[in-house]
Amino acid sequence: MWSFLSERRRWLVAVAAVLLLSAAVVLAAALTAVPPSAGPSPSESSPQPTVPPSPSVPATAGPSDSATPGLSPSEVPVPTPSETVPAEPAPMPTSPPPPPTATPSPEPPSPEPPSPAPAAPFPAALAGRDLEVIPGAGTVVALTFDAGANSAGLPSILRTLAATGVRGTFFLTGNWAAANPAGVAAIVAGGHRLGNHSMTHPGFTGLPDSAIGSQLSGAEQAIRAGGGDPRPLFRFPFGERDARTIATVNAYGYLPVRWTVDTLGWKGSSGGITAQIVADRVLAGLRPGEIVLMHIGSNPNDGTTLDADALPGVIERIRAAGYGFTTLDALLA
Repeated sequence: MWSFLSERRRWLVAVAAVLLLSAAVVLAAALTAVPPSAGPSPSESSPQPTVPPSPSVPATAGPSDSATPGLSPSEVPVPTPSETVPAEPAPMPTSPPPPPTATPSPEPPSPEPPSPAPAAPFPAALAGRDLEVIPGAGTVVALTFDAGANSAGLPSILRTLAATGVRGTFFLTGNWAAANPAGVAAIVAGGHRLGNHSMTHPGFTGLPDSAIGSQLSGAEQAIRAGGGDPRPLFRFPFGERDARTIATVNAYGYLPVRWTVDTLGWKGSSGGITAQIVADRVLAGLRPGEIVLMHIGSNPNDGTTLDADALPGVIERIRAAGYGFTTLDALLA
């Protein structure tokens, strides 16, 4: 019986030793896996599993283990399975960068009016004026002819001027020049001076500056296409002008020229005018530097060309009064 009790005691001692050894292994594993003061590395996004040491080798706390001071290894609390080590908070998602602000495309530039041409060589003292006489010209007369409707009287006028040795000044609209390039060439071939009378013969006081520039440039291009050069002489359609339009024409390099007397030949016989009246009006206005306004076209109602018909007598009577003739180039001297 004593032998049986001794055997049982040895068995209990062995069991107790195994239990103590198992407890020591569990405690060492817990201390190694989760040191109380240690946390996950900043570079770790989640806790990593700890591989327990082999059960056959007891784990011991080393100098680097941070066990609770004053407690023996057997007194250190072992975390239960229900206790979890708080993991490092997951990094907050980074907000996507704002889309690049679209740069608004530049608006196309608004159309600009034609740039004024360089100033023509006319005396600065004549700027701002619509001339009615040639200043300081002496006893000479300038015969001027407007062309805007048709060319019915042109052949007769050119023959008369050539026969009498007189040179005149012709103000052409761009429309007329474009429709009568041979007429432009004939005027130039006769040694006469040209001027600009606008492109389409509109009233200028109702036009903005940009439209005035277009009228001037359009007529100039048409006249040049026929072989002529209108610069720097210009005549307002209908004689309609004001301070603004005169200044604008000057800015585009042109000198406005009006007239001293209008023969009224353009009214035709249906308007009560005759060739005799045309000549009488010219002589009634005779003075040094007189500028005479005539037309080359026929009256649209009766087809008469009174200015062309009266021209030989007009030249004869002016010369008989002791006057000679000049072109408007005399303004530019």
